Formats: sequence, structure tokens, C-alpha cells
Amino acid sequence: MSNIWWIARRELSYYLRSPVGWIVIAAALAIDGFFFNVFAVGSGQHKSSEVLEWFFLYTGGSSLFAAAFISMRLFAEERQSGTIVLLYTSPIKEYQLVLGKFLSALTFLMLFVVLTPYMPALILLHGKVSLAHILAGYLGVLLIAATGLALGLLCSALAPNQLVAIIATAAVLFMFVLFWALSRIASPPVEDLIAYLSIFDKHFRPFMRGLVSVSDVVFYVSLTYVALLTATRVIEARRWL
Repeated sequence: MSNIWWIARRELSYYLRSPVGWIVIAAALAIDGFFFNVFAVGSGQHKSSEVLEWFFLYTGGSSLFAAAFISMRLFAEERQSGTIVLLYTSPIKEYQLVLGKFLSALTFLMLFVVLTPYMPALILLHGKVSLAHILAGYLGVLLIAATGLALGLLCSALAPNQLVAIIATAAVLFMFVLFWALSRIASPPVEDLIAYLSIFDKHFRPFMRGLVSVSDVVFYVSLTYVALLTATRVIEARRWL
């Protein structure tokens, strides 16, 4: 465990010192705030619960945007700069390396999340919202952000540089988001399988409405686990080449 925390602290200190990470957080907050104020608050009279749903819709999307850019450097930058050799020759195990980098990126991404509650607070000024709805929505944001980071980490482990990593991550996340559209043109039983893989429409919308389903939580946790496990196997294979 000490190796995991050492890697996590090392990576987190980089994010905190680097202007790139803060620019990503600022951009995600700006995008989230813009969509919330223009399309949720400023689009006419709506129920407070509906506005809160839209807030989580935009916050979930912004968290995926931030996850793609935060995760792109996790392994690709190490490989690009040549420091990956030092990690490969260290006594740190592959799963410790992957978990440490993942936890550091997730911790930094949570800075974006903790800076967003002012928007639900604005809703409280003009209406009423349930605390349970807010907690459920933020749980969904945490789960979808972790999944996005795990998929981005996998792409970073496979990519030769950061540019390829961000393009691959964007493509993978876009594919998982658009699975709901593909399911509408597919034939049964493939249609149900494709719809189930939609990380946004199928599994995130219940959280937006304040509902917590065990099956949705299991989906996000399982996809995150599979992505991290695959990344571990990739690092293990490359380490012994």
C-alpha cells in the first residue's frame, strides 16, 4: 500500500504544480457554468428538480471532458519523456503503479466536483430541492468521472504520446456515450447489450433524477475495474518486452 500512496502523492504533486491541470479544471467549470446558466436557469420557468437534473447532466459531461485531459499524461507523458524506464525498473508492482496514478487523477478531478455546489445553491434561492437528490446526483458524477479516468488511463497506457492518448480517450468516451443512439438502430438482442453499455443515457440518468440503483453502481464499478485491470496487463506486458 505504501507504494500506491507514494505514486499517488508523486502524481498529485505534479497536478498541483502544473498549470495544465488547473487550466483543465477551470475550463470544465466554465463549460459547466455556461450550460447551467444558459440552458438550465435561463431557459424559462422550470421545476427546481428539473433544473437540478440538468445541472447534473452538464456536470457529468464536464467531468468526462476533464477526465480525458487529466488522464492523457498518466503514462503517455512518462513514455514520451523517457521516465517510464525508471518506473519499469523500480520494485513497484504494475497494479500499484496503475492504482497510484488512478487515485491521484481522481483526487485532482474531485477538485472540480467540490467547486460546483454553488450551482445547486442557486437553485435553493428560488425553489426547493431534496438533499437526497443532490447526494445521488453527485454519486453519479463521481462514478462516471472515475469510469472516464479509468478508460483514459488505459488509452494513456497504450498510446506512444499525449496527443494520441487524448484522441484515443475522446474517441472511446464518445463511443460509450453514443451507444444509446446505436442501440436504436440495432436489432434484438444486440440492441439491449449496446444500450446497456451506454455510460450516459442508460446508467447516469437515474442519478440525475435522484435515484440510486445498485445495478448502475455495479456497472460503473465493473467498467472501471476492467479498464484498470486491462491497463495493468498492458503495463505488465510492456515492462518485460
